[in-house]
Amino acid sequence: MHFSELIRALKERNAGVLSYGLGTDPEIINGASLDQAQDTQIGFLEKGNALTASLSESDVGAIIIPNIEELRLKAEKKSIAWAVASDPRLAFAEILELLNPRPVPQKGVHPSAVIENEVTLGEDISIGANVFIGKKVQIGSKTIIHPGVVIYENVVIGESTEIHANAVIHPNCHLGKQCVINSNAVIGSEGFGFVPTPSGWRKMPQTGKVILESEVEIGSCSTIDRPCVGQTLIGTGTKVDNLVQIGHGVITGKGCAIASQVGIAGGAILGEGVILAGQVGVANRAKIGDRAIASSKSGIHGSIAPGEVVSGYPAIPNRLWLRCSAAFSKLPEITRSLRELKKEGSE
Repeated sequence: MHFSELIRALKERNAGVLSYGLGTDPEIINGASLDQAQDTQIGFLEKGNALTASLSESDVGAIIIPNIEELRLKAEKKSIAWAVASDPRLAFAEILELLNPRPVPQKGVHPSAVIENEVTLGEDISIGANVFIGKKVQIGSKTIIHPGVVIYENVVIGESTEIHANAVIHPNCHLGKQCVINSNAVIGSEGFGFVPTPSGWRKMPQTGKVILESEVEIGSCSTIDRPCVGQTLIGTGTKVDNLVQIGHGVITGKGCAIASQVGIAGGAILGEGVILAGQVGVANRAKIGDRAIASSKSGIHGSIAPGEVVSGYPAIPNRLWLRCSAAFSKLPEITRSLRELKKEGSE
């Protein structure tokens, strides 16, 4: 696809293209990072990158840039086709989608799929090989279920949802519209509930369910547990990375982002727009306010105020944690000074 065709398509998608220059109007076959790009590829830059250096050293054929005149002039000097976008990263995402259209599975039910009684299937669905669907399941129209998926009884799945290979949906779960469940994810697994007795651990029956609201995405090998009673709820538009554990009875607000290896213990409550970076741990019944952010490896044990940015273990305000981290490397020197002062005071 020529660069000029990409620009026309971006404008049709209202992707925020402000202006552009074609140069030689190169044929673009894919996207790439600037340090690896060739003349048939397109890249992008955002404010804050090593801007001119990145562009000067690249062989990229076309580029999406912020509204910075220096970058435009540099691109023109190197005969690189360019487009200024209000959000270069978003425009680049649109371009990747245009250049790499997703394959559409064949509609219908594969002969090897096993479908139990009283199952309701919507229109234009695709059910792949070796899928199992239990009793009284309801599946909305245009849903895609890839090979090897297991769906237990009484599950409800909204329209235009996609469930990738070997994912498992346990009984009574509800998935909203336009959800994505990636490979080997488990929705509605048993919560970790046991009662101590003199003779050992007594399992607490986990009779609740998991609800994913619309446009929720769950990464590969992530698990979302059902509680003993009630529900675990993942809010609309929330995105969960790979290898995440969400415990029984957790509630998240809308639009949260939860990165890989996060663990959220039972009963925790996240507000709207919360961001948890990689390997964050959230303790039992902790409460995190709207739009709070926890940096990598933070440990959250209590309440985090709305909009707060926290770091460290236990998590404290990020600015305080930065000061503490700076002081940590000086502890040997501080300890030595204290010993000398103590020695002088005893003489």
